[in-house]
Formats: sequence, structure tokens, C-alpha cells
Amino acid sequence: MSGTATAVITMSTGKITITLDRTDAPCTVNSFISLAEQKFYDNTECPRMTVVASLSMLQCGDPTGTQTGGPGYTFPDELSGDETYPAGTVAMANSGPNTNGSQFFLVFKDSDLQPSYTVFGKMDQAGIDVLTKIAAGGVDNRNAEGDGKPKTAAKIVSVTVG
Repeated sequence: MSGTATAVITMSTGKITITLDRTDAPCTVNSFISLAEQKFYDNTECPRMTVVASLSMLQCGDPTGTQTGGPGYTFPDELSGDETYPAGTVAMANSGPNTNGSQFFLVFKDSDLQPSYTVFGKMDQAGIDVLTKIAAGGVDNRNAEGDGKPKTAAKIVSVTVG
């Protein structure tokens, strides 16, 4: 499958429109769309935000809110080795090679990461603005300085595709 699809993540703080890339990440996009259609992401909290010099992102997609939940399956990475993570990037969170599931992250400032995370979409500027507002509230630093649960509610109300 090739081409693009559009998804809208309606957050408690605003809407994030994403252009999904079926050409470079077909399995990832198909999984994301399937989970969205099953309402897997609806009414879930995004449990992690990182705001440090090298990484600015909100991590979502875990219905348990523990950063360990998922859909009950994993699938392989879709990497070229040339991945970059500028502001607007939507990529899969993982716990090592080929461990993709349902968790993803939304990058709101240019970030410096190894090309180990499958990029499957780009969000619009309005989406970046929504995340910047959430980040302005700070994080609770439970994981490390600048990394933890966002203090401003970051709840996914719904994800729609089409």
C-alpha cells in the first residue's frame, strides 16, 4: 500500500492532524489505523512527556498509562537508517528492535535521536502548538529531569481516520 492517509487526534487540549505515510511505513500505518478504528486510543492519557535539549516529545498509545501497555502484539521496525526527528514527526515508541505495538510519540521541537524509531507521519503546525501548550505546564520529573507525566492533562479523547 502506498500514499497517505489523514488521522485526527482529538486531545483534551485541542486537535492534532496527522498525515500518515503508507509508503515508508505501511505496516505501522495499518496497525495505527486498525487500532484507531477499534477505538483503542480513545479516552487514554499520554503518560510521558520529555522536554530536554535533545528531545521534546509527548508519548501516547498506552491504555494502561504505565508506558508498558500495548495491543497484545508487536511488529517489525520500518527503518531506512536515515530517520530524523524534526518538529512535527510522529514515530513509534519501542523497547528495542522490532518491538512496535501501539505506543507512539509526537515530536514538537527538533529532536536528536538515533534512527531507531519508525517514522510514520507528520503533524501540522496546529498540532505542534497543542503540544507546546501542554509542555509549557511542565512535567512531574518522575523518570528524570524534564521527563515524566505532563502536568497539563494530555488525554486522547478520540482518534479518527479519513
